[in-house]
Amino acid sequence: MELGPKRAAMMSKEEGMDQQPSRPTWSRQIEFTLAGIGCAVGLGNVWRFPYLCYRSGGGAFLVPYLLMLVVLGIPLLYMELSVGQYTRRGPVHALATVCPLLKGVGMASVAISFIMCTYYNIVITWALYYLFNSFQSLLPWQSCNNTWNTPNCTDHATNSSYSSTASQEFFKYRMLGQTSGVEETGTLRWELFLILILAWILIYLCIFKGVKSTGKVVYFTALFPYVILIALLINNVQLPGASDGIDFFIVPEWDKLRSVEVWVNAAAQIFNSIGIGFGSLLAMSSYNSFNNNILKDTLFISITNSLTSILAGFVIFSAFGYMSHLQGIPVSQLAVDGPGLVFIVYPQAFASMPVSQLWAFLFFFMLLCLGLDSEFAMVEVMVTSLLDEFYQHLIRIFKRKELFVLAVCCVSLLLGIPCVMQVGIYVFQLMDHYTAIVSIMFLAFFEILAICWSYGVKRLSSNVKEMTGKKPNIFFRLCWLIVDPVLITVILIFSIIQFKPARYGDYVFPPWAQGVGWVIALASIIWIPLGAIHTLWVLPGSLMKKLKLSIKPYALNDTKGRAGEPSVSVISSSIKLPEKSQFETHF
Repeated sequence: MELGPKRAAMMSKEEGMDQQPSRPTWSRQIEFTLAGIGCAVGLGNVWRFPYLCYRSGGGAFLVPYLLMLVVLGIPLLYMELSVGQYTRRGPVHALATVCPLLKGVGMASVAISFIMCTYYNIVITWALYYLFNSFQSLLPWQSCNNTWNTPNCTDHATNSSYSSTASQEFFKYRMLGQTSGVEETGTLRWELFLILILAWILIYLCIFKGVKSTGKVVYFTALFPYVILIALLINNVQLPGASDGIDFFIVPEWDKLRSVEVWVNAAAQIFNSIGIGFGSLLAMSSYNSFNNNILKDTLFISITNSLTSILAGFVIFSAFGYMSHLQGIPVSQLAVDGPGLVFIVYPQAFASMPVSQLWAFLFFFMLLCLGLDSEFAMVEVMVTSLLDEFYQHLIRIFKRKELFVLAVCCVSLLLGIPCVMQVGIYVFQLMDHYTAIVSIMFLAFFEILAICWSYGVKRLSSNVKEMTGKKPNIFFRLCWLIVDPVLITVILIFSIIQFKPARYGDYVFPPWAQGVGWVIALASIIWIPLGAIHTLWVLPGSLMKKLKLSIKPYALNDTKGRAGEPSVSVISSSIKLPEKSQFETHF
């Protein structure tokens, strides 16, 4: 492929600037597609989507959900994959290329992915804990005849606030050893800590060789959960009462569509599920062949993600129907709350199923696979970005990339220790609330601003044409220019208006804990203004000239930082189809 004069000049100028080995590509393009599916399809598909459906009138939620998939999810994923594949860099350098003033958005994406990977692995730890406990002749959450049970425990499903089920008490007292609040830290849960170490060992073994090892693992971790989901569905639909749960899932309560909250939740679910703004898929696409068909991958990843959510909905709601049959109450009156759906309600349903140990093992193994895929992506965003920026320095210190990846995993393990103490569930809830809910909306808004308005739809369309030979159609260009920026702005405004302080069940976090939560949120958001200040500092000329240059793509490529700082080099490989390198730059 021939390059334009400006592009060719940029390439020749940068050839000597980046001393990294040439960037590798996926061994097969299907590996990227599967990795993308594994990244997008995660634990949220199994618990958050069914929970939002349950809370939003069942089938009524599917209407705004599918609409938001078409106008928000698919166009924004197309945008991110295009930027990553064109710049062939992680989120930091990619955003520094398209809009130097907002390069902090890329840095914020790395920060939020790193924060999330420290506590997201706790969910994998819990899944492993339940998995190991599934090998008992009598499931430990099946009866109240255990040392950790209280006098209020009941073996039967209940909706009473005065008693608790065996499943609830296993989660709260046996696994977590939960304290009364965040003020009471308690002690380290050694069982959970050792399983957390095991979880990080699994993550390291899957990613330490970069895309070459991750690409092989995703064949299993991305595909096997579907085998289990289908097996669970076949089992569940045969249970008494299952049809009532499925009816609740697919028959809409149309009055619910009048609620703005339902529409905002649908958009937020599409947004969070696909992972727009986290930088994971952008980083993955930077290892694509330059001429890869981006639209095909976009459609496959986004549609598969939503179909998985709907499949999980059938699995979960058929179990809801079974639970309502056991309790003798309507499906709409079941006590269902967020992540407790996965670790309390569903295990409770297993307890009375035939061959309960088998279904428990399969379900928690599926959660493990879903969690590992998403964890791969979050860790690798951090690794990719640091290697893009400091490759020579890091290799000089760690000698081998594998040792650097090990260091990242060890630091994440240490930061996750508070989550495996008795106070851990409160720490987890606090981090999740202020990271996944608060920070990501701000990141998305500024990413849209940087790419769609500053870099411009015209430039982005030209980039896509340069890679694939065909411009995006008018639908995508219209979404990028008007529809998506407006939608993201509306979601951000409503998120601020409807913002509620973090809580766990009936426990409301004290003001000082909420303050810690905002510090966690600012740990990622703060990079946006800091990045803007740094860009204006290193660009030459008067303030007005700096401002004009700061919104000009590639402006930082021509500028060296003060005191001998390296320039921000963003496109170091040839635009020809990359050949495999004898080295392997880590994802």
